[in-house]
Amino acid sequence: MSRRVAIIGMGLVGRSWAVDFARAGARVALWDAMDGVVETSLSQTRQLVSDMDGAGLLSETPEAILSRINPCSSLSEALSGADYIQENTPERIEVKHDVLTAIEANAQPDAVIASSTSGLLPSAMFENIASARRCLVAHPLNPPHLIPAVELVPGPATDAASLHTARMILEETGHVVVTLQREIAGFVMNRLQGAVLDEAFRLVEQGIVGPEDVDIALRDGLAMRWSVVGPFETIDLNAPGGVFDYIDRYGPMYDDLSIGSEGRADWKGPVRDVVTADRRARLAVDQIPARTKWRDARLAEIARNHLDKREKS
Repeated sequence: MSRRVAIIGMGLVGRSWAVDFARAGARVALWDAMDGVVETSLSQTRQLVSDMDGAGLLSETPEAILSRINPCSSLSEALSGADYIQENTPERIEVKHDVLTAIEANAQPDAVIASSTSGLLPSAMFENIASARRCLVAHPLNPPHLIPAVELVPGPATDAASLHTARMILEETGHVVVTLQREIAGFVMNRLQGAVLDEAFRLVEQGIVGPEDVDIALRDGLAMRWSVVGPFETIDLNAPGGVFDYIDRYGPMYDDLSIGSEGRADWKGPVRDVVTADRRARLAVDQIPARTKWRDARLAEIARNHLDKREKS
């Protein structure tokens, strides 16, 4: 991958993106508006690369990958020559406006400008950006260096060429892309996650099961199947005549469940205390970083299997 990529904003997602693009062969420039953040993030970036090496996810030495990651002292330096720009600043619209305006003023005329936002709509973020045609959302699941799915969300002014270029670059990086035809609140992955979370909270709120039982049902049940085939392919395989047959056979059962007919669960009500108490009994807050590292190690195993499948196809 012979590209130059600029990573603007070096928090958790930004440094994960940096590793992701550098592993794919891109030369990656880093910049953050806060003094010292880039320097601090470099040690964490080195650790991410080391962890990937240990998981067998690298085709070259960690040193070779890290040599393509370059900290920059100014935004203009980071953007110089960049084909693709991934912005990862805080989820506040005024921050996004300021940063995106500065990026537009310093970027190459045809560089694609993508935001990692998980909730802000492109129409709001790119409002008053003169070259909004080349701006879009590229929303990953964290951490993007281990999870392949990324959703691309165009704004009202995003042109087809920019959307195509972003998709091509991300696919070169090893990602699989969900392309939305138009923006919608929460995009796709958060809407799906929100639907599952709402039913999870409701089941606990109504005293049907405890929080750990919900996690088991998904982690050791549905998620194992969904990690191989998605929900539509699942039902297509679960009836002799495919999805059409599945709906005839099992559709009435789902109608009887009346899922969602009772309204949303109150996430901030008493159920929050129930779920919080259960989780803290299982994991203290100060143990979250270690558990996150454990999670990433498991994700690396899945990523290794995903890479093997891609190489064999």
